[in-house]
Amino acid sequence: MAVRRNKRALKSKKVSKGEGRSNSSGGETDSRGMIVLSERDENQTLLPSRIPLLPLRSDVVFPQTVVPLVINRPSGIRLIDDCMIGERMVGLVSQLHPEMDSPGIKDLFPIVCVGMILKMLKFPDGSTRIVCQGQYRARLVSVTKSEPYLIANVEPCQEIVEAGVELDALVHHVNRFFQRMVDQSQQIPEELQVAAINTREPGRLADLLASSLPFTIEEKQNLLGEINVRARLERLGQYLSRQLAVLELSSKIQEQVGSELSKAQRDHFLRQQLKAIQDELGESEGDNPEIAELWDRIKKAGPPEEVMTEAERELERLAAMHPSSAEYSIVRTYLDWLAILPWSKASRDRLDLRRARKVLDHDHFDLEKIKERILEYLAVRKLKKDMKGPILCLVGPPGTGKTSLGKSIAKALGREFVRVSLGGVHDEAEIRGHRRTYVAALPGRVIQGIRKAGTNNPVFMLDEVDKLGADFRGDPSAALLEVLDPEQNSTFRDHYLDVDFDLSKVMFIATANMLETIPSPLLDRLEVLQLPGYSEEEKTLIAQKYIIPKQLEAHGLVAHDLTINDEAIRKIISDYTREAGLRNLEREIAAVCRKVARRRAEGRKDATQVEPKSINEYLGPSRFFRELADRTGIPGVATGLAWTPTGGEILFIEATGMQGKGALTLTGLLGESMRESAQAALSYLRSHAKTLSVDLARFHKTDLHIHVPAGAVPKDGPSAGVAIAAALISLFRGTPIQTNLAMTGEVTLTGRVLPVGGVREKILAARRAGIKVVLLPRHNEKDLIDIPAEVKADIAVRLVDTLDDVVAKLFDIKTAPVKKTSKRLDRPAHQAGI
Repeated sequence: MAVRRNKRALKSKKVSKGEGRSNSSGGETDSRGMIVLSERDENQTLLPSRIPLLPLRSDVVFPQTVVPLVINRPSGIRLIDDCMIGERMVGLVSQLHPEMDSPGIKDLFPIVCVGMILKMLKFPDGSTRIVCQGQYRARLVSVTKSEPYLIANVEPCQEIVEAGVELDALVHHVNRFFQRMVDQSQQIPEELQVAAINTREPGRLADLLASSLPFTIEEKQNLLGEINVRARLERLGQYLSRQLAVLELSSKIQEQVGSELSKAQRDHFLRQQLKAIQDELGESEGDNPEIAELWDRIKKAGPPEEVMTEAERELERLAAMHPSSAEYSIVRTYLDWLAILPWSKASRDRLDLRRARKVLDHDHFDLEKIKERILEYLAVRKLKKDMKGPILCLVGPPGTGKTSLGKSIAKALGREFVRVSLGGVHDEAEIRGHRRTYVAALPGRVIQGIRKAGTNNPVFMLDEVDKLGADFRGDPSAALLEVLDPEQNSTFRDHYLDVDFDLSKVMFIATANMLETIPSPLLDRLEVLQLPGYSEEEKTLIAQKYIIPKQLEAHGLVAHDLTINDEAIRKIISDYTREAGLRNLEREIAAVCRKVARRRAEGRKDATQVEPKSINEYLGPSRFFRELADRTGIPGVATGLAWTPTGGEILFIEATGMQGKGALTLTGLLGESMRESAQAALSYLRSHAKTLSVDLARFHKTDLHIHVPAGAVPKDGPSAGVAIAAALISLFRGTPIQTNLAMTGEVTLTGRVLPVGGVREKILAARRAGIKVVLLPRHNEKDLIDIPAEVKADIAVRLVDTLDDVVAKLFDIKTAPVKKTSKRLDRPAHQAGI
C-alpha cells in the first residue's frame, strides 16, 4: 500500500547500512521490501517492491479507478484470502491469452496496476468477488514465486507530465470527443460524465475514460503502459475518434432500419384495413385493374401458346405479391416485355420490283451485285410468301456505303430498319440477354432491336461483325450462330425472356471490313457480298450527284451558292484523300461548304465557283503526292501492290547489297509469310542465276538487305513475292525497273506465279499512284471483269505465268490494250494481306 507520511516521521525511521539497497526508481529498499523514494518533496512515499499478482482474463485496471472483480481460480481465491490478512496490496495484471488458466510471466502484459482491495465477498458457488481501487502503475520485473500464486518484483513507474498549451489543447480535444460520444450513445452513465467534467488532472482524466469506455484489451493496455501523459492523451484521442465513427455509423444504420421497419408495419396495417374494406364491399383481390390491363395487353400482342402459359403463371405470382415487394418490380418488368414485343405484328412487304430498283438507284450509285441480290429476294418472296429472310454480309472498305445501303434495302422493302453496332462487344449476354436472377437484367440486343422496330420482320443490321471480341464472359460470335442460322432462329430463346421468339422473318444484314477476323462457323452462315472501292470517276460522279447536294443542305446553302466542277473534285480526291471509300471526300467537301457558309453569313451574297487552282484556299496545301517518280528508277527498287481493309495501296520493295558472306536481312515490320516469300525469291534467283544472267559467285560475297518502307506499319502476305524477286533481279543486273510498272503475285521455288486476292482494289490503287502497267498472275484474269472501263483504258494489265515472263517485261515494256473477257465472274473469296 502506498503510505504517505510527513517528513519528520520518515526521518525518524532508521535504515541500517547493511539492510538498505539501491533501486532503479531513484530510492532505496528497506529490510521489509519497501521502496523509499528520495527525499525531494515535502511528502514521501513507501511502495512495496514485491507484490502478489492477480492475472485478469479480460479486464484492465487503471490507477485511481474502482472496479469490481470476480475471482474463480483457486490460486486467485487463496491470494485474496492472504491479502485481506495483510496490507491488501495486489498487482492487477492482464493476460496476453485469456484462455490460459495458469499463466506465467511470458503470458502477462509487462505493465501492471498495483491496487488495494477495498471489499471482499464470498458466494455460495465458491467464487469470490472483490472491489479494488487502482493505486499506481508498475513495470513487471520478474516472478519470484509461482506457487500457490504468483509473487513478482515490480518497479513503480512515475508519470511524465509536460505542462503547457499543447497539453491543455489535448485535454480539450479529448473532452470534445467524449462529449460527442455522449451525444451519440445512450449507454454512457451520467456518473461518468460528471466525473469527467470534474477531473482536472490530465493523466487521471485519461485513465478514467480509458477504464470506462469500450476499448479493446490491447488498446487499454497500451494506454496503461504509456507513462507520458501527453502521449497517452494523443493515443486516447485516436481511440475516441475511431469509437465515435463507429457510433455515428451505427446510429445511421439504426435510423435506416428503424424507418424501414416502421414503414413495413404501417404498410401491413393499411393492407389489413384495405382487405377488411374489400371484404365488406364484396370485392376480391383478383379484381386488380393493373393486372387486368397487363393481361389484355399480352393477349393483344398475340404471342404463341407457350408464351401465354408463361405469362399467365407470372401474372398469378404478381397478383399474390405486394407492390412494395422487391420481386414485384422484376415480375412486372418481365410482363411488360412480353406485352410490348411484336409477336404477331409484321410489316407488309412492297413487292414492286420496279419501285425497289428505283429506290436503290436513287440512294446508291453502282453496287449492281447488291441490288440484283435484293431484287432476286423480292422476286422469290413474291412467288413464295413464307420464304425465310436472307442473311447477307456486306464486306468492303470503310466509307463504301454499307450502313446506308441497309437503310435503302429497308426502304425498298417497306420494312422497319434497326441497326445494332457489335464493335467491341465482349459479353455473350449482349446478344442473348441476362437471366432474371441478376439485378437490372434486360433482354439482349436482338430482342431490344425487335422491340424498337415494333414488327417481327424488320431489316436488322449487325454492324461491324468482324470486330466482335471474346473474354471470360463468353463469346458473342458463338451466340450469333443461333441468331443467324435459318434452321434455328425460328426458336431463338433469349435468357431474359426464357421463351422462344421467331426470328426467321427478320432480314439480317451484317457488315464487315474484312473476313479474316470473322470466325469460320459464323462466316459459314453468311452470304457474303463484296463492296469494292470506287474509282476516281465513280467518286467524282457520286460527289456531284449525292455528296455535294447533301452537304449544301446540311450547311444551309442552296445549289446556286456553291459550284464545284469535276476537275476540282478530282484534285480533292487525288491530293487530299487516299481511300477506297468516300468518307474523307465527304469531309473535305463539308470543309469547303463551311468556308462558303461563313462568307454568306458575313454578307457576301455572290455565288462561289470552286476551281482546281482555288482548292488550296479552302483546304490548305496538298496532303498527298505521287512519289512514284521519286522512289523508282533506281536498281533494286520495285513497286508492289497491297490490299488493306481500307482499300488498295502501292508499296515499294527496296533491295541493296554490300560485301559480306551471303546473309539476308529483312526489315520493315514484315510478317512471317512475307519473309518466307523473300527467302523463296532469293532461292529461285540463286538456282536460276545463269538463266537470269547473274553471276552466281556474287551471292556468296554479298550480304543482301531487303526493306519495305513505312516501317511502323505491319505488312504480311505472300503476294509481294514477284515484287521482291524483281527488286533482287534489278539489283544484281544493275538495271532499274520501269518507273510506271507495278506488280503483284505469289512466287514458288520453281518460279511459278500464283493468283492473289483483292485485284480490283490493287489496280485502283495503282491508277491513283499514276501506274501505267501492272503485272498480274494469269489465273487472276477472271477478276478483270470487275475493273471499271475507264480504269482499263488507263492501265495496261500484263498477265504472267512464271518469273521468266516477269523478267521479260521488267525492263522493256510496251503498252498494249487490256485483254477483254466475255465471262462475268465474281471476285475470289481468298484474299491475302499483300
